[in-house]
Amino acid sequence: MSQDRVAEIWGRRTPHARDTEWPVRVDQHLRDGVAEGDVDRWVQSACVLCSNGCACDIAVKDGRMVGVRGRANDRVNHGRLGPKGLYGSVEWSDQDRLTTPLVRQGDRLVETSWDDAMGRIVAESKKRQPLAHGFYTSGQLFLEEYYALAVIGKAGLGTPHMDGNTRLCTATAAAALKETFGSDGQPGSYNDIESCDALFLFGHNMAATQTVLWSRVLDRVEGAEPPVVVAVDPRATPVADVAVRTGGVHLAPLPGTNQALMNGLLHEVIDRGWIDREYVDAHTIGYDELAATVASYPPDRVAELYGVPAEDIRRAAEIFGTSERVLSTVLQGFYQSHQATSSSCQVNNLHLLRGLIGKPGSGILQMNGQPTAENTRECGADGDLPGFRNWANLDHIDELARLWNVDRLVIPHWAPPTHAMQLWRYVEQGSIDFLWISATNPAVSLPELPRIREILAQDNLFLVVQDGFLTETAQYADVVLPAALWGEKQGTFTNASRTVHLSEQAVEPPGEARSDLDIFLDYARRMDFRDLDGRPLIDWAGPEEAFDAWKECSRGRPCDYSGLTYERLRGGSGIPWPCTDDVPDGTDRLYGDSRFPTDPDACEDFGHDLLTGGSTSPEKYKAQAPGGRAFLKAAEFTEPPEWISPAYPLIATTGRSPYQFHTRTKTGRSRRLRDAAPSVWVELSKRDADELGVAEGDKVRVESARGSMAGSARIGEGRDGVVFVPFHYGHWDNDTGDATAANEFTLTEWDPVSKQPMFKVSAVRVSKED
Repeated sequence: MSQDRVAEIWGRRTPHARDTEWPVRVDQHLRDGVAEGDVDRWVQSACVLCSNGCACDIAVKDGRMVGVRGRANDRVNHGRLGPKGLYGSVEWSDQDRLTTPLVRQGDRLVETSWDDAMGRIVAESKKRQPLAHGFYTSGQLFLEEYYALAVIGKAGLGTPHMDGNTRLCTATAAAALKETFGSDGQPGSYNDIESCDALFLFGHNMAATQTVLWSRVLDRVEGAEPPVVVAVDPRATPVADVAVRTGGVHLAPLPGTNQALMNGLLHEVIDRGWIDREYVDAHTIGYDELAATVASYPPDRVAELYGVPAEDIRRAAEIFGTSERVLSTVLQGFYQSHQATSSSCQVNNLHLLRGLIGKPGSGILQMNGQPTAENTRECGADGDLPGFRNWANLDHIDELARLWNVDRLVIPHWAPPTHAMQLWRYVEQGSIDFLWISATNPAVSLPELPRIREILAQDNLFLVVQDGFLTETAQYADVVLPAALWGEKQGTFTNASRTVHLSEQAVEPPGEARSDLDIFLDYARRMDFRDLDGRPLIDWAGPEEAFDAWKECSRGRPCDYSGLTYERLRGGSGIPWPCTDDVPDGTDRLYGDSRFPTDPDACEDFGHDLLTGGSTSPEKYKAQAPGGRAFLKAAEFTEPPEWISPAYPLIATTGRSPYQFHTRTKTGRSRRLRDAAPSVWVELSKRDADELGVAEGDKVRVESARGSMAGSARIGEGRDGVVFVPFHYGHWDNDTGDATAANEFTLTEWDPVSKQPMFKVSAVRVSKED
């Protein structure tokens, strides 16, 4: 369809009633000067510019990608694409690309051959012990590439130091699901939007983060029997506007106080008797402790201490407690804080108290921020073990040892896997001095950027960067490997709702660029990794063989792919796992039988103390005799490690624009998206702006104890005392020399369980610049 999707972000409405199918609307965009009749062929894929994973076809003309259109028959998007997908999917493909390997000579990067570049990497790798190696990857590779990397790291080198930028966006989703249900895996389905009576969005500005999914919500809201919406967000967003319009509530907690708010909601639901006690007794553990903990959080106390009106808390609790079918989504507003896992688990608790899980219209979506974040967790490229196996369960270690035909002792399992924040600390301290970064830009995306720049510049660090562009991070590298990107390679990826899509290769990569899978397999071959029988550790080549190897790794596990093939994924809709011979069309939602993977021999994790992060021992876990029941985990509220003070009287939070993705490596090369959101801004409430003497468009500086950045002011309607800055923008404004990255002021602290950093809570001061 022809429409300006910068001005109309969510496209035209196709309203429909509850329990009816979401109508199809096919969105399409071709590059300027290209008509539909000019297209040589359309190639199946799915968009990788948010975690929604909208199915699409790539338009190819004369060997170039020239546009995209949505796939009408796909379960995720029913033909729709968002502005990033429409305008940012292909424009980057022939701009500023890396086409040849680069190596460092003094202060310069110079072109070299693949043989020389890989030879240097292998020589440096062989000099070092396994524990000197670190791998930091992305949420934007394909499943096959993650699995290859996991086998290399865990069975080839034997290093536990492997994680990625998914730690920044999706770690809490996995942690909260493990703590409550025993394993990762989204319980709910996007189809629940069509059936729910109430929709709760906890720290989730869906209108900006998943624009197509929000258009799905809008079509329900504007149809017959619309759901009531409740938004939990300190900012006044389009989601908050819809919450008010539907008779719901906008709860605006101060960043860092989510746990107190959730305890207040749970208090009210329990106190008013809005629970299914029969379900709770049969299918959960921990009710008495939860009820005792939240008893001291009546809405009046929460309101007095944390500034959320008591009547709003009561109204939200009433909606949750009396609606027949409730769908909840959770994202970064909850995840990027000091009690991230704890507050996210309370969302799970609300659903379990009412038995609203595993049913149409009733479920939980602990969302992702990146398109293939789910695959990092499944495959073990984020530090966990492949197939949602438990690193503290020796039977699971032995399963992998047999599968890979390696000695159990090679597979790191003597301590918890190294999370990204600790990995970077090890690099800072020098115990990791070989770091391989693939498909991510930590020189912009990590917290406390002055520190990260110092780490990347260390003389003793051998840094490999694998990317499609010479990013801010790549400029620090000793070796830069040119990587093929989306549309230039083949593979599968799984979106936030467990739906697996196949992305076919549409065009050849530029110059000498290679797929990430080819690069990893080349490294494994040159390192000569062998199994116990002396055969190559990785004896498969190409994405489809890698997929088949992964299927065997996943067989029998919660994320079972054994019923999937490339052929089954061609032509039609994506398919949600688990998909087996018994359920060949996949599984729409989990836990319909109210049996959870908490048995000690099946669970992915034995759990943690939500306040300290201390691990539960296998013995203590088994003593609870979970028997397939879910855990109702409770926690008191604690203040963040950094809080407002006379020197820093405001709380800054970071987030996304609907027009940009991550550090703008792709979307910043689209003219339409660049024009829509060309530079960083600083959002202030009207009262705060008035007190500072700031008007719309004035230049302001945001400063914390760690650093500062500058941008133009926007006057919003969010909560007083809260500053919002989008995190997409890089280090410097070339015209003024000012730092523009939000992560100049964020801090190096993280949730004790998920280890996700606290991007949402930074104490700052704001000043008007002359």
